Amino acid sequence: KVYVMLNKPKGYVSTLYDPQGRPKVIDLLGDEVAERVYPVGRLDYDSEGLLLLTNDGDLAHGLMHPSRMVKKTYIVKVRGVPSAAKLRALQEGIQLEDGPTAPADVKLLEVRPPNSATLSIRIHEGRNRQVRRMFAALGHEVIHLRRTTLGPLKLGDLPVGQWRYLTEQEVAALYRAAGLRLGGKPRKRKGRR
Repeated sequence: KVYVMLNKPKGYVSTLYDPQGRPKVIDLLGDEVAERVYPVGRLDYDSEGLLLLTNDGDLAHGLMHPSRMVKKTYIVKVRGVPSAAKLRALQEGIQLEDGPTAPADVKLLEVRPPNSATLSIRIHEGRNRQVRRMFAALGHEVIHLRRTTLGPLKLGDLPVGQWRYLTEQEVAALYRAAGLRLGGKPRKRKGRR
């Protein structure tokens, strides 16, 4: 099995085929990765950051399954400065057109005059353009969005547009987060059923 972490740049789609002919993340791997790998989840065209690509379908399914509640962290720059009440709303979950969101971990990192703020938001859901839609619902346009973690996996200082293979320790940590044993067998759950 192959496990690749990519720091996706803006201007690339996370799909393997794009009818509009836009650049695809798979193009960034070049010929160095001989195996066919697939993105685990998506980052939209205008977003950047951590994207996992693999040919391990069990792991991909486990990481994306809602029951595993694998958290993803994003650094978000928005227009305007969200009030304490708006931050609380994100922390409690807000109503979107496709239903309420789960509570998010949100931190205001920086306020930049004249009118923008940088925040960290951590969610376990993976709806289409969810973070952008959450901030839009509160009246804040997202200017920049970068995913920095996927469960235990951290982007670190990997340059934009670059990729690397995961270490054995990173793969093992992802398996634990997905509720799997290495080799694809489900781990027995402790506690309630």
